[in-house]
Amino acid sequence: MRRPSLEVAKIFRDCGQDYRKNHLLSTRQQKAMEDIESCRTSVLGGHVDLCSNGCGYASISYNSCRNRHCPKCQSLKQAKWLEERTERLLPVTYFHLVVTFPHELNPIALWNQRLVFTIFFDAACRALLEFAVSYERLRAQVGFTAVLHTWDQDLKFHPHLHIVVTGGGLSPEGDRWISAKNSFLVPVKALSKIIRAKFTQSLEETFQKGALKGNSQCLKNSAEFKRFLRKLRRKKWIVYCKEPFGGSQKVYHYLSRYTHRVAISNHRLVSFTNGNISFHARDNNNVGGKRLVTTPVEEFIRRFLLHILPPRFVKIRHFGLLAPCNAKTKLETARTLISQQEPPSEGEPAPHKLDTSTTTKTWQEMIHHLTGIDLTTCPQCGKGRLIRFKLTGIEHILAPPIWDSS
Repeated sequence: MRRPSLEVAKIFRDCGQDYRKNHLLSTRQQKAMEDIESCRTSVLGGHVDLCSNGCGYASISYNSCRNRHCPKCQSLKQAKWLEERTERLLPVTYFHLVVTFPHELNPIALWNQRLVFTIFFDAACRALLEFAVSYERLRAQVGFTAVLHTWDQDLKFHPHLHIVVTGGGLSPEGDRWISAKNSFLVPVKALSKIIRAKFTQSLEETFQKGALKGNSQCLKNSAEFKRFLRKLRRKKWIVYCKEPFGGSQKVYHYLSRYTHRVAISNHRLVSFTNGNISFHARDNNNVGGKRLVTTPVEEFIRRFLLHILPPRFVKIRHFGLLAPCNAKTKLETARTLISQQEPPSEGEPAPHKLDTSTTTKTWQEMIHHLTGIDLTTCPQCGKGRLIRFKLTGIEHILAPPIWDSS
């Protein structure tokens, strides 16, 4: 992969210190900035790979920060996640739902991210599970994976869930597989109303406990909050369903683009000139087109930091048949029932048991498995094995640092 000409790390290294002096940051925002600035530099140390065949090959690589908000540290995690989730695929149609709450909630969400996002997950996923069982054209226990994103293409605060759902599910008795009919899962307008009701109810209970913080007008007293909730309950919540996937193997390949994505990738950055950052964004008025967004560097950093999640907050969650507690029970029952109904259509993987092997691959083995590139063999002579040594401070004279795209 070609190295980007501009990286978030460079922007932070050039302007991060001044930004931190002039703005009050949370501990997690401060840490994210410092990690991204240090990622794959000598600050974090590194290693040198030498050829055992004596051909003279030497290559220095610096360590990654492993911060989940770093644009350079997600590729290997994404690939590993994809390989693990593929083991749980069912040979059925899948649907992609997107759920967004009204922008009026943004000020409260920014102050109470852990609470509000947890309520959001819970409301959307309970609504989908319950509605799928009660909806007369389905009446099934579905399975799905939900991923939280907090940004739009301009890096503004825009929380929404990407949800990939099985096109059908187990009957309430658990003795047969029920497929979604006519490429249709559930009516999204009805689903959005249920999500709205569950979310506002939980938010009201949270307010009554005194757990919501912030300086929003609606949080000043009970009367203001009730007025805010009345408006929120009249507001239309956006829920839409994309076209069903052509084959189940495409599902997690598609979803993996979302799971470990950060607010902006380095490849979207275009230029950093005269104190302004320019980057590409999707043009919704032109299918497949792009538009150029330009913003002052201070505003760019502010927007990026809006999307730093609370520590240990889980942004990828599995529910229903795909929940961890059901992986070896209901999910395998569903797999067996599907295989008994009819063989998978062309392009679908044959049903298989979940791989419960505890074998753990090294990152070199993972790269070799995914790309065919062997990082343990000397690229210069093709014979020697690469032996890794920890940097001691003088190896930089052997070879220039290489860019590691893993």
